[in-house]
Amino acid sequence: MKRVLFAAVLAAGALAAGPALAQQSRVGDWTIEKRTQDTHCNASRGYKDKDDENRDYVIVITYSEKAIVIVMIYGGWEWDKVGEVLRADVGTDDADIMKKAKWEVMDKTTVRGIFEYDQSMMDRLSKARRLSLDFEEDDEDSIEMQIPRAGEALAALKFCEENRK
Repeated sequence: MKRVLFAAVLAAGALAAGPALAQQSRVGDWTIEKRTQDTHCNASRGYKDKDDENRDYVIVITYSEKAIVIVMIYGGWEWDKVGEVLRADVGTDDADIMKKAKWEVMDKTTVRGIFEYDQSMMDRLSKARRLSLDFEEDDEDSIEMQIPRAGEALAALKFCEENRK
């Protein structure tokens, strides 16, 4: 009985999620998807860090010919003001990407950076294993997020963008 109930719940969940996803694929632990309600494809990766009280870390990257959007979610943040603009230096494990970049607080655990499309930025991201935000006036909330296989994920994101319907 429990197996039948479990299978029914899984099937119902798959049917409920089905219409929202037009395309989805995996690259390592990255998910590449084009949801019907979005105009662009997204590459996302989430993990829990056992060395940081098992907190959630999530990154979502999307881009178009005009902009690169990076959303970072961290379970240890407690931002106060939605809409507040923060300044942070952005870097990878081996290169600085941008000084004093603008990041908007989306909710208590989420920030979003929107940048003009720059191929050199995409190249740096594709070679990175870590992405860091060093907040200008708040070292306590600075973060380093693991992004292994970013190059493969960004290549799959590009393929998704070129083939979205």
